[in-house]
Amino acid sequence: MVNPVFLKSFCTLVKEQHFTRTAEKLYMTQSGVSQHIKKLEEALGTALLVREGKSFYLTESGKRLYEQAKPILNALDNLADKVNTDPFNQGRVKVSSPGSVGLRLYPDLLSLQQNNPELFIEYRFSPNGDIERAVAENHCDIGLMTQVSDFDNLDCQAIGKEPLLLVTPKSAQPLSWQTLLDLGFIDHPDGAHHAKLLLGENFSEFQSIQQFKHSGFSNQIGLILEPVSRGLGFTVLPAHAVAAFNQAESICIQPLKHPVYETLYLTLNKKHHLANRIQFVMKHIKSAL
Repeated sequence: MVNPVFLKSFCTLVKEQHFTRTAEKLYMTQSGVSQHIKKLEEALGTALLVREGKSFYLTESGKRLYEQAKPILNALDNLADKVNTDPFNQGRVKVSSPGSVGLRLYPDLLSLQQNNPELFIEYRFSPNGDIERAVAENHCDIGLMTQVSDFDNLDCQAIGKEPLLLVTPKSAQPLSWQTLLDLGFIDHPDGAHHAKLLLGENFSEFQSIQQFKHSGFSNQIGLILEPVSRGLGFTVLPAHAVAAFNQAESICIQPLKHPVYETLYLTLNKKHHLANRIQFVMKHIKSAL
């Protein structure tokens, strides 16, 4: 391996074209500079310069080394600055959330990226369990979950609440327990959980989701309300998912006596260093939600 100290002595000598000036610039003796050149030649197995009295000229190997060494030394000189630089609006930030909050948040983060072109948002829509594991294993910088993790290395901070909504076809009026039984349930990955929270709080008849016939299922957050809009059943969804549906005229958000909310938790790995760009995106997420 080439010693970078010897390399710097060589390049400085080529630039200054004088042993005395080189020694002064490097705070060395002339003999020290000569010794560095000799050791560099020994390491490379070739002569780098030819002396003529007090002057010298480069061999072909010396010329090639000088051209190759300049960018290397420049990179080494700038290394400390690059290592210590932690820009708030440059680099990749990995974010993961459930689908509903993602529909609300992702467009905002795209706008943030447009205003900061060197910032790269990598966004994944995932269930709580996948988000929890990704943050715990440092595959994700910022996780948004609707439950508190019991992982020791994760920190969960409540940053907002999202209402759960009962959504039926427009034609389902007036609302009654029998209306829901007749319609049937449009299920989704969190369907049973959401239905238990909302229906259990508002209908004394509710015991489990199994009381309803299952009229459909979708694991795509943007498509869950499609069968509802066609009159095929009802469902329970977080508000952001409902707000993102582009056929609002064909569905009905049913008013209920007892509102139910899901708490949203910002989840971080306690041992993961929060670079400035992560803190920047995190602050934006909090303000957006």
